[in-house]
Amino acid sequence: MSNDDSLPKVLIVNDDASTLLALSGLLEDPSENPKYEVFTVQSGEEALRKVLKHNFAVILLDVSMPTMDGFETAEAIHSHPRSASVPIIFVTAYYGDEFNRLKGYQKGAADYLFAPIIPKVVQAKVAVFVELNQKNLELERKTRELEAINGDLRIRRLQDLESVNAALKTEVQERKLAEERATELATRDTLTGLFNRRSLLERLKHSIIHANRRKEGLALMFLDLDKFKEINDTYGHEVGDELLKQVAEHLTSVVRESDMVARLGGDEFVILLEGFPDTSDVVKIAKKIVQTNSEPHLVGSQQFKSSATIGISFYPQDGNTAEDLLKNADLAMYHAKQKERGSIQFFHEELNANERLRNEFEQDLKHALEHNELELFYQPVISMTSGKATSLEALLYWHHPRNGLLGPSEFLSRVTQSTHISAIGEWVINAACAQVQKWKSADDTFNLPVTVNLDIQHLQSDFFQTISDSIAAHNLNPSAIEIEVAEAAVVRDFSKLKDVFQFLNEKDIKINLDSFGADFSSLSILKTLPLRKVKIAPCFMQNGKKIQGSQTATKKITEKEADNSLLAVFPEDTSLVAALHALAKALHLDVVAEGVQTQAQFDALKALGCNEYQGSLFSKPLPADELIRHLQLARVA
Repeated sequence: MSNDDSLPKVLIVNDDASTLLALSGLLEDPSENPKYEVFTVQSGEEALRKVLKHNFAVILLDVSMPTMDGFETAEAIHSHPRSASVPIIFVTAYYGDEFNRLKGYQKGAADYLFAPIIPKVVQAKVAVFVELNQKNLELERKTRELEAINGDLRIRRLQDLESVNAALKTEVQERKLAEERATELATRDTLTGLFNRRSLLERLKHSIIHANRRKEGLALMFLDLDKFKEINDTYGHEVGDELLKQVAEHLTSVVRESDMVARLGGDEFVILLEGFPDTSDVVKIAKKIVQTNSEPHLVGSQQFKSSATIGISFYPQDGNTAEDLLKNADLAMYHAKQKERGSIQFFHEELNANERLRNEFEQDLKHALEHNELELFYQPVISMTSGKATSLEALLYWHHPRNGLLGPSEFLSRVTQSTHISAIGEWVINAACAQVQKWKSADDTFNLPVTVNLDIQHLQSDFFQTISDSIAAHNLNPSAIEIEVAEAAVVRDFSKLKDVFQFLNEKDIKINLDSFGADFSSLSILKTLPLRKVKIAPCFMQNGKKIQGSQTATKKITEKEADNSLLAVFPEDTSLVAALHALAKALHLDVVAEGVQTQAQFDALKALGCNEYQGSLFSKPLPADELIRHLQLARVA
C-alpha cells in the first residue's frame, strides 16, 4: 500500500484473505508511479473506521461476510455525510440472483463484479470510477475558483458544468457498454452464448473451494456429440453451427439455472453441477441429456440425429483441481465413445491405466515408424483350377523390441484408434509399391498384383490421392496395386466411399471387398460399387455356426450339388457359402475364399465353384524373400 496522499484511494472489503490479496494485487502497481493507494480490510466494522479517516474514490465490497454483511456495511457507509457519495461495487459469486442484485442497488450499489473475477474487468471498472471521482474533484476545485468570480461569470460556470457533466455521463455510458462487451467476449462462446473454457475453469476453481468448505460434492459432465463431424463435413458449417446452437439450448433447458453449461470448442460441451448429494441425481440428468439429444434436430427443412456421449467425474474422489476433474471427465467420455456411442461413463482409476497403456502404444508406434520396426509379409491368393498364385495380400507385421514379432491380429485394431493411422497407412502403401518395384527390377516377368488393406479412416481423407501418387512415384502400372476394404466399413460409410471408389476406379486401381457375407446389409449396395472381387468371410471356413441359412436355400444347394461332403465341412453354412458365391458371380465378381486351412475345405469350395482361395493350406504370410522362394519351390509362380 502506497502512502502518497495525492493518489486516489481504493478500499477493498472482503473476509476471504486470498480474494483480498488477489484483488489488491490487480490494483496495486509496484512501480515508482502507482495509480492508486489501496486499502484492504476484512470486515464491515473495519471498513466504517477507514471511511471516517479517508476519502475513497471507490469501494469494492464483498456481499457475503459474517457479522456485518455487504448490504449492512453499504447502508452504514452511505448514512455518514463524509462517505455518502462514495461509489460501491459489490463483489459476489451469485450472477443469476436477481433479488439480491436489486437489493444491492437499493442499498446504494453503483455496480457489480461477479465471480469468476476477470482481471481486466476489475481494472476497467475501478479505472472508470476513479476517473469519475478525479473529474468530480477537479470540478469541485474549479467550482470553488469560479465562486470567487463575479455573478456574470457564475452563469457561464453553470453552463460549463452542465456541459461537462453531460460529457462525463456520455463517456461513462460508452465505457460501460464497451466494458460489458469486453466481458462478454472474454467469458462467453461467441457462437452459442454459453460460457467458454476460461470461464468454466475459473468457476470450477471457486466451486471446488466452496465445496471443500461446505463438505459438499460436485459433478462435471464432459459431453461430445456423436457423428457431428460427418454432418458438418457433409452439409456445411452453417448447418453444423445451427445444430450446435440447438444443442446448447437443449442443455441449458435440462439443467438448473445455478448449473453452468460451457462449450469448449467444436462439439464438446461441459456441464458443472454443484451440491449433489449422490450419483443417482447426476445419472438422471445425464440420461435426460442423452435422451434429449437423441431426438431429431430440425435445421431448415432437414432433420439430423446426433446422439451425445457423456463422461462424468466427481469432486473430490476423481480429482482435487479443476484441470484434473476436466481431464478425467474427458477421459471417461473417450472411453465411453470407444465402447458405445450415446452412452454414459463414470471416471475410475482403471481408465487412467488404460490411458497410460494407450499413450505407451502411441509412443511405441511412433518409435516403430522412426526405427524401421514394421515389415510387410505377403500371403498368396491361389487359383482353384491352375494352382498358381494370382495375387498377393500385403499384411503388416511389427518387430516389437519388447514383445517380439506381432501379427496383424495382435495390434492392428488398436492402430485404427491411433493418431498415427495416416502415417501407418502411408508407410504400408509406399512399402508395398517399393517391394513390387524391387520384384519387377529383379524379374521383369513378375506380374502378381499386391493387395493392400486400408482402414476406413484412410478413405475418408485425401489418402486415396496418396495411393495414386505412390504408384506413380514407383513407376508402376495402376494394376500392380489393389485396394481391399472390409465389408462392414463399406456398409457403415457407403455414402462417403462411393466417390472414393469412383476416383480409384478412374485411376485403374482395382478394389476388393474383404470379409464378404459377414453383413448381409451390404448386398443391396454391391452392384453400385466398382469392385473386382470379393473375399468370403473367414467365419464360414471355420465350421462356424454364426449365421444359419434358410431351409429353402439349403434344400436348393443340396439338390443341385448332391454332395454330402459339403455338409460335413460346413455343417450350417453350406447354403450361405453357395449363395454368396452365386450372388458374386451374378454381379460378375471373382470370389476368393479366405481362411482355407484343410484339404476338405478346399475340395468343398472347389465343388461350389469358387475361383480362388487364400489360407494356411498353401502358405502362411511370409516375408518378401521367403515368399518368392516358397512360390518357386511350389512351382506356382
